[in-house]
This record gives sequence, structure tokens and C-alpha cells, in this order.
Amino acid sequence: MSSGIWQRGKEEEGVYGFLVEDIRKEVNRASKLKCTVCKKNGASIGCVVPQCKRSYHLPCGLQKECIFQFTGNFASFCWKHRPVQVITSNKYRDTFQCTICLEYIEPIPTYNILLSPCCKNAWFHRDCLQVQAINAGVYFFRCTLCNNTDIFQKEMLRMGIHIPEKDASWELEENAYQELLQSHDRCDVRRCHCKKGRDYNEPNSKWEVKRCQCCGSSGTHLACSTLQSLEQNWECLDCRRITYNSDFRKAPKHPLANSTNVTVTDCLLEESSPKLPRQSAGAQHKELLRLKQEVQLSSTPCPSIKESCLTQRQGSKFRRDISTILLELGFQIKKKAKRLHINKANVWRSTLEQFQSQKFNPSYTIEVMYVSENDNLGREHPGSKQEFLSHLMQYLETSSLFEGSLSKNLTLNSQALKENLYYEAGKMVAISLVHGGTSPGFFSETLFNCLAYGPENTLPSLADVLDFDVAQIIIKINTAATINSLKSVVNECSSYLEFIGCLRLITSLNDKYTLVKDILFYHVIQRVQIPLESFKQGLKTLGVLEKIQTYPEVFYNILCRKPETLSAKSLSDLFTVHGLPDVQTLRFWKSYLQAVEDGTSATTMEDILVFTTGCRSVPPAGFKPPPSIECLHMDFPVGNKCSNSLALPIINTYKKFQENMDLTIKDTLRLEKEEGSPSLPWTLNVSSNEEMLL
Repeated sequence: MSSGIWQRGKEEEGVYGFLVEDIRKEVNRASKLKCTVCKKNGASIGCVVPQCKRSYHLPCGLQKECIFQFTGNFASFCWKHRPVQVITSNKYRDTFQCTICLEYIEPIPTYNILLSPCCKNAWFHRDCLQVQAINAGVYFFRCTLCNNTDIFQKEMLRMGIHIPEKDASWELEENAYQELLQSHDRCDVRRCHCKKGRDYNEPNSKWEVKRCQCCGSSGTHLACSTLQSLEQNWECLDCRRITYNSDFRKAPKHPLANSTNVTVTDCLLEESSPKLPRQSAGAQHKELLRLKQEVQLSSTPCPSIKESCLTQRQGSKFRRDISTILLELGFQIKKKAKRLHINKANVWRSTLEQFQSQKFNPSYTIEVMYVSENDNLGREHPGSKQEFLSHLMQYLETSSLFEGSLSKNLTLNSQALKENLYYEAGKMVAISLVHGGTSPGFFSETLFNCLAYGPENTLPSLADVLDFDVAQIIIKINTAATINSLKSVVNECSSYLEFIGCLRLITSLNDKYTLVKDILFYHVIQRVQIPLESFKQGLKTLGVLEKIQTYPEVFYNILCRKPETLSAKSLSDLFTVHGLPDVQTLRFWKSYLQAVEDGTSATTMEDILVFTTGCRSVPPAGFKPPPSIECLHMDFPVGNKCSNSLALPIINTYKKFQENMDLTIKDTLRLEKEEGSPSLPWTLNVSSNEEMLL
């Protein structure tokens, strides 16, 4: 790509035709050129436009979204003069899917979004095209819709897509698909009853292995799944889950924010080598197999270009951010508003009534209106949606649906099952995340693994057991030092073990580990299987569970961990200044935040955030609208939770400023706590505060 060097030799001379003396001259020339981006020397690439004097390194150019044409004279274009795609009319609908990764994109040609020259409805991420080109090579790189090669490759080369002159990566690996000729003959159900092991397969008997009718990659003994013959239909758990989730894959298309911070440096500088067979339209079981591998995100070679893109995007360069994921889910929310009338005396019960109403649609914009039983006039007061959702998450954390101190698991509550509360709890968590509310942050690792990876792939621990008697049984079994002491403990607990289906014949001391594992699995997971499934169904609202299973490492941080404690700097950076700033008041504000952090104030960072926004932490998707401050001529601060704004009083002395801030914030939060429900959006106005002081 260097501007001052030419391929003067034959292919076998020098370095692929570039003579050594020419390379040395170019190195010497580039050492005197400073990069326009990083300001360091060695910028050997220049924009080909004659009037442009910009020079840059290849990685710096990629970072600034320059275009490098890997054809002809290998021309380079800076970010100001790069070629663009022009569409004749803007008749495209709101969103299209990238035909490689199937994520929604806005159909506007940009550096990161490219349009196919041969199919006017084919849109791509640049990253997806580059990964496909590297793996497909010049012989198989074509339009994913019409299979056009010439027109498609010519346009992609013009737009800077590198197409290596090689055969497809899936054609280069010897015996790449040899395993496809082998049939699956192993029992994969969680509890295999065959004494000869999971690999035993006896034809024409109850121990014959029946394969999943959809994917064929999982199996079960006939007896292990109570099948009478091979003719009976049987699906593995993964295929059943995918079949159930198919409705979400047919959901209406919604726009997706353009990803402007993703580069293709890795794709251009280093070729990947996953095994990527060509896709063809197959039967239903092939589609289910592809979806199954996508859900599991297994570490085996990826069977499609789409999954290769997804895998690369989950690497260090393409790791998804939780706010981006929630923003994408948020595009499902329609402009049509649904007004929730919440009784301040019983927020939980009135919320349940609203959510269980047939007219409630989770994809509608939520508007909160507070009503009071004691108000005979039936007046309504607008409330903050984020504050309302924050209170819902706080209630769930302390409700009887969960058990545990900090990390919580689901309980087995018959009344809650009767009222379908586990489903409603899952739906509330999903709605809170997508509509901009706070995250739970109290899920145990075991509960999260059940949601993300499935109960069959989860190993609970003793910390998940809160029942003292069950914990004692597990400890006794686990600490048994001899086989006789182990048998004694088993005999002592035989009634309980038989009741939960874990009573087994003890033949060696190592049997205690299997027994402990079975007891833990029953008590923590199997015992609450019905609440867990109901909770998962609720989490499927707005497609949240599917995203959890696709990006588990991202959702783990918000579902299982509490947000970091706010500091003076982080809280100060959270607010933007509106209106005419008062220099002295803003200086008082920063000093006040520092005093709060140092513990010399009566309030906390959390108090200030609650006073302004109604939330005790920053929501994963951020505040909407962003928090703001303004300086006004008044004696006391005013917080507006609907607009997330804080009005600071303009006062002459810092001492008086701190006193008024402490007094107003603490008294407001105390009054809210005494009422036992969220306050009105205007937390305190000037006149009411003065009356209280008088």
C-alpha cells in the first residue's frame, strides 16, 4: 500500500516482486513522513487525490476509516476523499438485515454499511463482508442473494474489501467433513439409566440409541426417554427450545444503531482460518442444527459464515457492549404509549394488574401515572419511568420469589405458582432492561447459568442450599472418610434420598461425590424446575432471554453483580450543565461531591442520584434523558425525576450551600421512605420546603 514503491521485479524476485533496494528506499522516505493520525513517523501511505497531503500508517488509516483498494495500483483514499456508494432514491424501509450475520441495520450507505451493486435489497456490515471474503477467497466470494461474482467483486474491491487470491478455506482442509459421515450413537440425556454406560447401543432392544429427529447430533436410549420404539418422535432439549423460540425470530424488523466504533484492522492484517462450508437451502433439521450451534456458541469449527462473524465479533475487538445490546432491543419499542396507573399505596399489586391486563403490550412506550386511594378527586400525577422500574427491581430482590442473602436463587412458592408470579417476575426484569430501567444484580451464578446455558449444564454448589437440614446431609456425605461411614450416613438419610430419587447403591467411597452432585442438582434446580421454566418464559419478553444466551458474559455483569459505587468524578461526569452556568455554584457543586465522597456530608452519592433520577444506580442502558444540572436563584435544590434534572441553588457561601443540599436531599428521601412509595416527579419545590423549615 506504500505510495512510493512499485512492483518492478518478477513475482519470484525480492519480496513478491518488490525489490529489496526499492523497499529500503521506501523505508527511508517514510521515516521522514509524519502520520496525520498518530503524529509518529513512518507514514508511508498517502491519499491518491493530488490536492490531499495526508499520510498515515495502515492501522491508523483503518482506524480513521480510510479505504484501501486491494486491486490495480493499490490506491489509498483518506477519510475525506474515500469513494462512497450512492443510492438513487431513499425508498428503503426502516430496517434491513445484514444478509450475512442477520443483525438489523439502517439502510444508509456508510463506511461500515455497504450495499450490494447487483441486489438492491442486500445490505452488509463491512466487517461481515471482510470475514466472508477472507474465508471464501476470490473463487467463492459472491453476492449472498443472487450469487453474482463479477459485478459484486468489482464493487467490493472499489469499496476496500480485500479478496485474497486463494481457494476457500473450507476446501483446503483435508477430510474437513469426515465426521459428518459418522452417525451419533450415544445417550445424551441428563440421567442415563443404562448400567453399561452412555456409549452402549444394542439394536432391537430398549438400549438402542434413538437420535434427535431435528439435528441428529444428540441421542437417547429408548428406555432413558420412555420410548416404546424407534418410530416414536424424539427431540433433544436444544431443538425443543429453538422450536419454541422460533416466534421470536419472526418478530417485526426494527432499526439497529450503526456501530461506528468497530474496525476491521484484524480482518485486513491477519487472515482467520475457521472452517467455513458453503450454505445451501436444506431441510428443517439442517436449519435447526445451525440455530442450535448458534445458540450454544460452541468452540467447535463454525459451520457457517454467519457464525464465523458472530464468533469474531465476540473476540476482544468485537465484544458487544451491554448498552449497545439493550439499545438494539429498545428499537422494538413503539411510539404508541401505554399509560400505567400505579397506586402509590401498593405499587407491586397495581403493577401486576397492569402487566397482566390483556391490553398491556411490553413493546409500547411506558408512561407512569401515580394515583392515590385517599384522593377522592381521582387526580393523577406523572411519575418517572426509570424510578418506577427501579422500585420494581428492589421489590423483586426482597420478595418471596427469591431466596439468599446477596446472590439469590428461585424459591418454590405454591401461591406464587398459582398466581403465575414467576412468569411476571421474568417479564418485569426483561421490561426493566429494555425500557431503560435498572438491572437486578442479585442473581446467583447458578441461576444465571440455568438461564444462559440450561439446567443440564449447570453445577450448583453448597452455597446455593439454604435449608439447614439438607445442607447438613450434604456435609455429612461429603466428609465421610470411609465406605462404612458413607453407608451409615446414606442409611440414616435413606427416606429423604428415596423421596428425591437420589438413593443409590454404595460400592465405593467415590460414590459420595456423585451422590452429593445429585442432591445439589435436585434441591437447587430440579425442585424449582417449574418456577424456573415460568421465569424463563417471562424473560423471553422482548427477546431478552435469547440475548442472554447469545452474550452470557456480558449479561452476567448486570444480572449477578451490583453496579460499582459512584465516585465524585463519575457522578460529576454523569451530569451536563444546562442554561447559564454560575461559576461559583458549579465550584460549590464539585466541592460538595468531594465532601460526600470523603464522608463529611450527611448525604451519599446514592442519595443524590435518587433525589435527581429516582434510581440508586446508573441503568445499563444509561439515563434517558441524560442527567443535567442548572444554576437558579433559589435557596434549595430541586430534583425533577421525569427530566433527570437537578437545579442547584445560587448561594453566596459554600457552608450554606452544603447545609441546604444536605437538608433538602435527606428530608425528601425520608419523606418518601415514610410514604413507602415513589414521590411525585418534582421531589421538592421551594415553597413546600420553606413551609417545612418554618
